[in-house]
This record gives sequence, structure tokens and C-alpha cells, in this order.
Amino acid sequence: MYLEHVNLVVNNIEDMIKFYQAVFPHWSIRSEGRGTWHGKPRRWVHFGDDTQYIAMSDHGEGENRDLAGHQLGLAHFAYVTQNLDAVVKRLQQVGFKIDKQGGDNPFRKNVYFIDPAGFEVEFVEYLSDIPSERNNDL
Repeated sequence: MYLEHVNLVVNNIEDMIKFYQAVFPHWSIRSEGRGTWHGKPRRWVHFGDDTQYIAMSDHGEGENRDLAGHQLGLAHFAYVTQNLDAVVKRLQQVGFKIDKQGGDNPFRKNVYFIDPAGFEVEFVEYLSDIPSERNNDL
């Protein structure tokens, strides 16, 4: 079993694609369309590859949850990469900045970015194949 997609309600799909295209240069729009969601018009896009994607709908209103707060909701989601430095460089080249660095750990390195819709996204590169090391709390 694997995670196929997440479905995010956003206010600007093009800004989101700019962010995620930098992360996943091989991804593209798999499908898209228009419709309504409970009476409100929306555009939707599935952006990804043949295995996984991010579904985005542009009918979002207001702001995402306060990431420093205690509201219910999504805290962050994470992607594993084999080359964290390359992901960071691509994101910085298109104007995104690291929101926070991960902790100092001999078995992984990670960073957090905030995407254009306000979702926190972690990128992690594991430096060990041993689960107990990868998941330690150093």
C-alpha cells in the first residue's frame, strides 16, 4: 500500500504548480477540469506522475491554519528525497525560502518549506537504511 494523492484546497493553482514543479521536475498536469463544489465554481488539477499526485482545487477562502497554533488540521506532510540539497536549490531558484531547518541528526537531514497555500512541507534525506536510526529522536 502507498499514498496515491493528497487533495488540497488552495486559492491559486498556478502558484502551487510553480512550487511543486520545482520539487518534482518530472511531474505534470495529469488531468484537470471545472465544476462546482457546494454551489461555488472551482477548477481542479491533478499534478503528479503515473504513481502519485497532488489534487488541487482553487475554491479556497481565507487563510490556512496557524502552524504555530493548536487548531485541528494538517500540521505538515513530508517527502523523502535522495538529494535534499538539490530540492532546496530548485525551490530557492524559483523564489521560495526555507521556513525552518530540521534538527541536527547524524542519520537524516531535513528542511521545511511553506507552499503558496500555507501548507508546511517537509523534505527529508535519510543517511541510514536502519529504521531505528532513521526514526531516532536525537
